[in-house]
Amino acid sequence: MTKEKRQITIFLIFSFVLLVIPFSLRESYLLNVMVFIGIHTMLAVALNLLMGYAGQISLGHAAFFGMGAYISGIFTTRFGLDPWLVIIMAALCAAAIAFAMGFPILKLKGHYLAMATLGFGIIIYIIFNETVNWTGGPSGLSGIPNLKIGELVFDNDFHNYYLVWIITLGVMLLSINLSQSRIGRALRAVHDSEVAARVMGINAWVLKVQIFTVSAFISAMAGSLYAHTMTFVAPASFGFNFSVELVTMVVVGGLGSIYGSFLGAAILTTLPEFLRVFEDFDIIIYGLMLIVITMFMPGGLISGLQLLSQKFFLKFKAKADKGA
Repeated sequence: MTKEKRQITIFLIFSFVLLVIPFSLRESYLLNVMVFIGIHTMLAVALNLLMGYAGQISLGHAAFFGMGAYISGIFTTRFGLDPWLVIIMAALCAAAIAFAMGFPILKLKGHYLAMATLGFGIIIYIIFNETVNWTGGPSGLSGIPNLKIGELVFDNDFHNYYLVWIITLGVMLLSINLSQSRIGRALRAVHDSEVAARVMGINAWVLKVQIFTVSAFISAMAGSLYAHTMTFVAPASFGFNFSVELVTMVVVGGLGSIYGSFLGAAILTTLPEFLRVFEDFDIIIYGLMLIVITMFMPGGLISGLQLLSQKFFLKFKAKADKGA
């Protein structure tokens, strides 16, 4: 089986499993958690394109997520615009802002770039809090309508599950294709050595701005989906802590891995639910788990699992050859 056919097979199996999950989950709460995992996967994939492939860190991606949510919320509740039209408008607006700010800030590198994106995220968070007449301020914005297609209204967890995951799978498929294209190879070259990439004729600065724009577009789209599935948004969901959580999802799952983005999003979304039984000690256990993962699997869980499976296969093969 060729590499392309193997990847298509893996994606089809992955998609099939996700699309049949609702029929095995009887509790609405679990479906709601899966909806959050889908939204977080979309965000992690967006950030992974920037961090894992282009090697540019961002500590302000929650701002683009919030832009999508608030633009959708404001324009549907106050102006009565069609939600689907507003989703596209919100994503394009976030992409335009990312494109405009990308040219100056992506000249920075390392912790200087991280600080610049952090500053941007804080500014947007303050705007969400202070523009009370539009955003509702700290109290949030409610009454956001559910999405609908004809007579089908996405007003319950079952419908929202398929809405979110079909779009998320589409984003994952596009990201996989992008990572394997000429642009993807150029991004990896920039990640490995920007100087060498420039010598090979790659315009690294423009390429970084482009992927930053694409990442913001996907993040804003995830924000719009969040707003229309939850029907309520508040600034607390789009602060610095969530930006750090997104970075953690990417690092834990695996930099440069689209499926790693899903794994990181799934673990960091569900882990707090399991740790609630430990009450005040949950944050300690949470931190220790992250430390262990980063120490013993620096390439992320996907890379670690691949290495373990290879070792197991080689050991099994050696035993089989010895038995023969």
